Amino acid sequence: MKLISIVVPCYNEEKSIDLFYLTVQPVLEGIEYIDYEIIYVNDGSKDSTEQQMRDLSERQEKVRYISFSRNFGKEAAMLAGIEAARGDAVVLMDVDLQDPPELLPQMIEDWEMGGYDVVYTRRSTRSGEPPIRSWFAKQFYKLINNMSDVHIVDGARDYRLMDRKAVNSFLRLRERNRFAKGLFMWVGYKSKCIEFENVERAVGNSSWSFWKLFHYAIDGIVSFTISPLRWATYFGLFTAVSAFLYMFFVILTKLIFGNSVSGYASIVSIMLFFGGIQLIFLGIIGEYIGRIFIEVKSRPNYIIKEESPQLNTNKEKVRKAIIQR
Repeated sequence: MKLISIVVPCYNEEKSIDLFYLTVQPVLEGIEYIDYEIIYVNDGSKDSTEQQMRDLSERQEKVRYISFSRNFGKEAAMLAGIEAARGDAVVLMDVDLQDPPELLPQMIEDWEMGGYDVVYTRRSTRSGEPPIRSWFAKQFYKLINNMSDVHIVDGARDYRLMDRKAVNSFLRLRERNRFAKGLFMWVGYKSKCIEFENVERAVGNSSWSFWKLFHYAIDGIVSFTISPLRWATYFGLFTAVSAFLYMFFVILTKLIFGNSVSGYASIVSIMLFFGGIQLIFLGIIGEYIGRIFIEVKSRPNYIIKEESPQLNTNKEKVRKAIIQR
């Protein structure tokens, strides 16, 4: 009987912990040919999420938990849960039940019987989401797929099942600036996509604001392409050639027609325009340099304050297996 590990990142989700378990547990129990474990990861919550996890773990032997020393972000929470997972396959799910548990039997069947190493999900609609947010999301996927060699499916969720070999390959990627959607696709393996309509949160509100999503999009672009740096180079060459041609035109006009150099307003406007362009490109370069700075420091992706006793031993085994590979 194969073991399925369900990894569930949580941040301020005290009302969802028990509800998630009560919803997912019957679905997993109904799949007779697998065993399972549920690993909650508390990403530095400020409410009683940690206590809810601890109490549930004490009541249910198949529930484990990890609690961070502070908020490190969802990317770190997913990484910690995957590292702690013991299963032959690992499933990532959101605790707010926007990832439909009823898809689990199909995902597991496609993995077990269909021969797929990765089974991921995609929202076929964005109903219930603000129109402006949906528009920006679509533009982001178009932009990053045009710039990057890795194709990221529009609407793809973190909700996915990964075979153990795909998990081990994912864990070999030790970068600090993590964009999981891209890393999952970069690893590769035989994959299948399952589509579903958008589901509203069961309880609570999303902690992802527009600006957090915007910063996350920048992380994704900078992590998977150097195209912005190439654009800066091309634009710099174009500007230099244009400036040289314009200078030649001004000198020629002066020598032939004797016109005095005029146009103070236009010159100032051009200077301000190109000054702004330079600042933008300096910002782009700064984004890449900043990520180099973070990578060089080699700080851990997260710090664990407390965890279920069963998890620590498994994480050491996983790390040793990755090193050996």
